[in-house]
Order: sequence, then structure tokens, then C-alpha cells
Amino acid sequence: MKSGTSFLAGAALFAALAGPGSAQTVNLGALSVHYDPIIRAIAARVGGVDPTLVHSVIAVESAYDRFAVSEKGAQGLMQLMPETAKDYGVKDVFNAWDNIEGGVRYLKDLLTAYPDRLDLALAAYNAGRTAVTKYNGIPPYPETQRYVEKVVLARSTLGPPAARSRRTMIYSYRDGEGKLRVTNLPPPPDAGVLLPPR
Repeated sequence: MKSGTSFLAGAALFAALAGPGSAQTVNLGALSVHYDPIIRAIAARVGGVDPTLVHSVIAVESAYDRFAVSEKGAQGLMQLMPETAKDYGVKDVFNAWDNIEGGVRYLKDLLTAYPDRLDLALAAYNAGRTAVTKYNGIPPYPETQRYVEKVVLARSTLGPPAARSRRTMIYSYRDGEGKLRVTNLPPPPDAGVLLPPR
């Protein structure tokens, strides 16, 4: 897969996820391609964080606006709160590399804290670990619940690349009675004449 190709295809999805008005003001597909090399380099160096997940978080958090500031004070591409940025050594929250690196390292810590529970890691990214602990799951905050849904949707739509490109194998064979059988399940060992897969 060429770097960024799938993200261009996801531009409309990003626009919908980022909120009203964003589709008219920015080209999210082009921005995702612009930041893709940085995201991939940092994800590879930090390890354990899928670049597609990082793209999904950025699309939902800031719509790739590196100067974004939320009402609550979250800043930059990955919308880091000042305390989080400080904890992860981010010197300039509006510098794409610094912000993404801090955000990826934070995501990795959350994914490690909630193994096999991407939903809880994302809820903690949005609402904080304390809220996830308090409610023993995704907090009952509409904003957090929508956030988790949006990021999971973006990630499932955009990646992982291998899953998107995998084709369903179709098997064709003639059974013992000579009837043609077409299925996505491998034929039984005693199947009759196997036809070339389609």
C-alpha cells in the first residue's frame, strides 16, 4: 500500500467525524497524507501503537489542525492537556512532531494499562483514567461515549491495511450428486471436483 493512499480515501469520513463545517474549511485527506510520515516514524519508534489509530485520534480530536485549542484547554493535533503534555516532555504543543510524539506515548501507556480494551484506552484518553476507574468502564459522559464510537469507527474504516485488502476466498466445487456448491467455507475433504477459486 502506498503511504497515505487509504487516508485520502477516508477524507469524507474524517470530515464527518471531525464535526460540522470541517469539510468546507480543510482537506482532511491531504492533511492526513501530509502528517502520515511523521505518524509512522513516531509509531515505529515508540512501538505498540498502530499508525491508523493515531490518524483516527487526530481526525476526531483536531481534524488535523495543529493549532487547535479546545474549550477545556487541550492543544494541538492530538489535543493534549497541558499537564499531559508536560508529563510526556512535550516542549511545543503546536509543533506537529512534539505533539504527536507526546500523544503516541500517552496512547501507548493507555493501551498498556487497558490491554485488549481499546474502548477503555480511548475513554481514558478523552475523560482521564480517573473517570474510567471511577465508573469501572466507559464513563457515562455523552461526549466520551461519542468520542470512543467515532475513533473506533474511523479506525475500522481506515485500517488495518491488511484487513482492508484481504479478499474473501470463494470456493466452488461439485458435490457427490454433481451439484455446484459455492461457499466461503473450505470444501469438505470428500468434496467432488474442485473448481479454481474465484
